[in-house]
Amino acid sequence: MRLSDIGWTDVTSTTALFSVLLTRLGYRPEVTVLSLPVTYASMKNKDIDVFLGNWMPSQEGDRKAYVADGSVEVIGANLTGAKYTLAVPAYTYDAGLKSFADIQRFAPQLHNSIYGIEAGNDGNRLILSMLKQDLFGLGGFKLVESSEQGMLAEVERAYRQRAPIVFLGWDPHPMNMRFDLRYLSGGDSVFGPNFGGASVYTNVRAGYPLQCPNIGRLLRNLHFTPKGESQLMASILDEHQPPEAAAAAWLTANPAIVSAWLEGVYSFDGRPALDALAGKRADAGAWSFQRWVSAHKIPVGDSVAVLIDTIKTHGRVVFDGVSTLIRGSVDGLTALLRLVPAPLLILGIAALSWLLRRSLGLAAFVAAALLFIMNQGYWLPTLETLSLVIVAALVSTAIGVPLGIAAAHRPRFYAALRPVLDLMQTLPTFVYLIPTLVLFGLGVVPGLISTVIFALPAPIRMTQLGISSVPESLLEAGRAFGATRLQMLWKIELPCAAPTIAAGVTQCIMLSLSMVVIAALVGAGGLGVPVVRALNTVQVGMGFEAGFVIVLLAIILDRISRPAAKAGK
Repeated sequence: MRLSDIGWTDVTSTTALFSVLLTRLGYRPEVTVLSLPVTYASMKNKDIDVFLGNWMPSQEGDRKAYVADGSVEVIGANLTGAKYTLAVPAYTYDAGLKSFADIQRFAPQLHNSIYGIEAGNDGNRLILSMLKQDLFGLGGFKLVESSEQGMLAEVERAYRQRAPIVFLGWDPHPMNMRFDLRYLSGGDSVFGPNFGGASVYTNVRAGYPLQCPNIGRLLRNLHFTPKGESQLMASILDEHQPPEAAAAAWLTANPAIVSAWLEGVYSFDGRPALDALAGKRADAGAWSFQRWVSAHKIPVGDSVAVLIDTIKTHGRVVFDGVSTLIRGSVDGLTALLRLVPAPLLILGIAALSWLLRRSLGLAAFVAAALLFIMNQGYWLPTLETLSLVIVAALVSTAIGVPLGIAAAHRPRFYAALRPVLDLMQTLPTFVYLIPTLVLFGLGVVPGLISTVIFALPAPIRMTQLGISSVPESLLEAGRAFGATRLQMLWKIELPCAAPTIAAGVTQCIMLSLSMVVIAALVGAGGLGVPVVRALNTVQVGMGFEAGFVIVLLAIILDRISRPAAKAGK
């Protein structure tokens, strides 16, 4: 059985409960994390069987066409009494921000920002539509898109500093227990009445209940409560339990609810479901080598989590200072680029390419490419991406070149540094997005720091290679003339290694640009945002446009920054 999980903790929780239950009944569930639009497209293509997280009425636009053409069936509501709208901390509510109409009055304190979850989500789309239509005077606001946990990390930062923040909230969710929240009134035209009052429905692909009537009966019996879901989500979010482990513990602690779900249901081999579960519990008591090893898990993840929490608690002043410096640098450069009239900026970049390469063809291509980017409506995101790439490349070069020089002069240092560089290049980028997000919050700061980590090995390795490759004869000549170590570096080693170092800087720029999509996942903005939205909403046209713009920007930066070819080559 193929299940979809759209990444919300409540949907992850219910999907995990259902998945564990199916496993105990002898079925083989497969859970795939997909965005909401991709979920429905996959159900129509018969790639997904069951979806337990259809929040209504906010997802009516996503579901309507598939129900109308008969490719998706609605089993019924599995949860009632939910809420889904914009929320604020209680102290912000007490300060006067009590409704959608009040948001505009707090624009400076809110930095003209509303925090949402993953790009392409239905709630985000409702907010974007509200901003586009300038409802409640919010046309000048921006939506910061990331993920559920990214948004909550930013809420936690604001809550700790008692700073005002407006974000997408819902119930059931442990956020309602972790923070003292208030839901904003006056948003009926956007999220619906009763604070976005919602019911959550179970959807299946067309014909599935007839193909598997036993599971169809189980799905009709499946009903959750806000309290039960919040308890399960708290185990996942606050106690850091894997969803399957938290679900298994919840099922064990709530036998009466499980019995109601399994009424009239059978296991895969035809036994009554309750008897099958009793047999599974008996089997679970038997000794297993794999279970014994897993029960004595080395606490790697927990240790890192404790370390990050300790660093976050005791290094807040440092992290806030770094955030201010980085955000000021990137935002300042973006503001400067925006101040320059677009035609003048295009001519300036084209002129720079001609000065560096003396190629009229390249200058014409640069101008045409930038005009095409403007024509497609991606000019401002391109400027944001360009600022991020420039600052990241400058920081990486400023750190990488000195480290590369030191590594070339001290082989033992390079031997110790090499495994660290290997780790930085091979570790999945999502892994170090997590601690930077926790430490620095949403926005350009975690995006830039993650970009620097990803791009830094290139200038270090290339600088080390260039310095190490300086011919020994040149070094001996320098020593013979009595050059000091500093003179050897500036007058012999660096000039000789300059092409290799420049190639490392070019690689650094390209690696930084390749991170734009990943950086968009933590609210960094730029060209990654339309790519992520296109992926999550299955918009092929938007994805191709944004991808083609990124390619053009990459070509421009590569042609401008690559080392000049030597004469005769």
